[in-house]
Amino acid sequence: MRRVTALFLFTGLLCVGKASYADTEKLQTMLQRNNCTACHMIDKRKYGPKLNEIAAKYANEEGAVDKLAKKIKAGGSGVWGEDIMPPQPQVSDADARTLAEYILALK
Repeated sequence: MRRVTALFLFTGLLCVGKASYADTEKLQTMLQRNNCTACHMIDKRKYGPKLNEIAAKYANEEGAVDKLAKKIKAGGSGVWGEDIMPPQPQVSDADARTLAEYILALK
C-alpha cells in the first residue's frame, strides 16, 4: 500500500510541475501576442518591472486580479518609481484578466 501511495504522490507532483510549466508557456504566448514583452519579462528587468516582482507585490492583496487587469488596460504610473505604463486598450477585458491571473501565479 505504501508503494501505491508513494507512486500516486510522485505522479501528482509531476502533474503539478507540468501544469505550472504549461501556464508559463501560455503566459509567454499571451505576453507576446499583446506586445507586453516590449517592456516586461518574467525574471529580468527591461523597461517595466519584472513580472515576478509584480506577482510578489500583489501576492496577498485582495482583488489583485481585477486591479492588475484594470492597470493593463488603463495604464498607470508611480507604483514602480518613475516607470510609466501606457494604456493598452487593444487588450480585451478577458485577456487582461487572464494575463493578471497568470502573472499573479508566478509567486
